[in-house]
Amino acid sequence: HGLVLVAPDTSPRGPGVADAEGDDIGLSASFYVDATQAPWSAHYHMHTYITEELPALIEAHFPVTNARSIVGHSMGGHGALICALRHPARYHSVSALAPICSASRGWGRKAFHAYLGDEPAAWKEWDACDLLRAATRRFSLRVDQGDADPFLADRLQPDLLRAACAEGGHALDFRMRPGYDHGFYFVASFIGDHIAHHAATLKSV
Repeated sequence: HGLVLVAPDTSPRGPGVADAEGDDIGLSASFYVDATQAPWSAHYHMHTYITEELPALIEAHFPVTNARSIVGHSMGGHGALICALRHPARYHSVSALAPICSASRGWGRKAFHAYLGDEPAAWKEWDACDLLRAATRRFSLRVDQGDADPFLADRLQPDLLRAACAEGGHALDFRMRPGYDHGFYFVASFIGDHIAHHAATLKSV
């Protein structure tokens, strides 16, 4: 058996796609939601793309099954978590590296306002911590985080993820990695462990 790795983009691309300044909105950061507000709602349907359109394309053109796992880093870690939490039957395992744990309370506030409007109730559908608290089934999450990450306390907020998992009765394998920051070497050091974890899970399907 083989393993197919698919690495989707951070946002929609092409002429006419809305953008804004900053690394936390627009072409840098879709937050993998389906936007409801103009001008973003014209193209920013990254959640549907990741969970429905992209898997259908892969399955139509490659000799694969529909057994899937999902992992992401930072904003992509947030994306991996919400994709798995919103579609529990589609993913056999989920993990994240330095994820934005509660996008509506941390790094995603500006984007959530733009993409989803000003009503906080709409944000709960796209926030991993809120989804964990509302979940009717139990999840098992694996997270790696560097303790030298400059975004740790105010933007990533892993303590909120710990609390949500404890309140919802979810299993959280949280690994704080001493000396690692948010960058390339952190991801390069631990992504292999995540791939092996998901490969083992999928092999048992």
